Amino acid sequence: MTDRYAVIGNPIEQSKSPLIHTAFAQVTGQDIEYTKLLSPLGEFAQTVDVFRAAGGRGMNVTAPFKLDAFAYATDLAPGAQMAGAVNAMKFEGDKVYAENFDGVGLVRDVVHNLGCPLQGRRILILGAGGATRGALLPMLAQGPAEVVIVNRTVAKAEELADLARQHQSASVPVRGVGYADLGGQTFDVVFNATSASLTAQLPPLSAAAFAPGCLAYELAYGKGLTPFLKLAQQAGVTRLADGVGMLAEQAAEAFEWWRGVRPDTAAVIEKLTVPLV
Repeated sequence: MTDRYAVIGNPIEQSKSPLIHTAFAQVTGQDIEYTKLLSPLGEFAQTVDVFRAAGGRGMNVTAPFKLDAFAYATDLAPGAQMAGAVNAMKFEGDKVYAENFDGVGLVRDVVHNLGCPLQGRRILILGAGGATRGALLPMLAQGPAEVVIVNRTVAKAEELADLARQHQSASVPVRGVGYADLGGQTFDVVFNATSASLTAQLPPLSAAAFAPGCLAYELAYGKGLTPFLKLAQQAGVTRLADGVGMLAEQAAEAFEWWRGVRPDTAAVIEKLTVPLV
């Protein structure tokens, strides 16, 4: 019997999840159907209830419903609790198990696919929103030398740094600062977790922040050479990446969670990659 899964969002037409999970099912021999589900705003719970009643086994969750999914879940994994948001759900009877694989997917892409260990590195994260919050614990578990969160609203960065210090199992220094506080500091890995690239904007970051040999990573995907990546390139950075690998890896984490088998992501990443030009 074919098991049913879906990605839920509004809008949803842009989602690559059906393509990704259908490819994963083919290479792992799993009998699943994976569809897009458009939910009216304010009707997330009702939409999910209908899907579950029809035999749905699990869901990916995209904007703007990650907080709705957090509230809907009966059992929140630690990653989802820290993120304050959910991007994957699994339905078993009355139970709704919830996870957030965004941070795990990001770290796996950087460490395994890009061959950039985070241990001992100085990391700068631009933005103090949900993407950063979800990425912090998996990132801190890698044992970097330091993580600095920079945000236009400094209080948000400081609040997130405090939260990370409370929840991490390691003792990595974490600081929240404003852009003006960075001074001449340089970093080995710089992540753009702001939404600026979605509107072709550039965060107020100095090119001096990129250390020699730095990796500049844009969490948005499919946008080509964004203003952030252009800034890094102009600063002499040769290691540039966008979030397509993160997208594939978080999907693979969800697929393994649902099906018990982890698909290889290389073919999907290659298919979805847009040249950074």
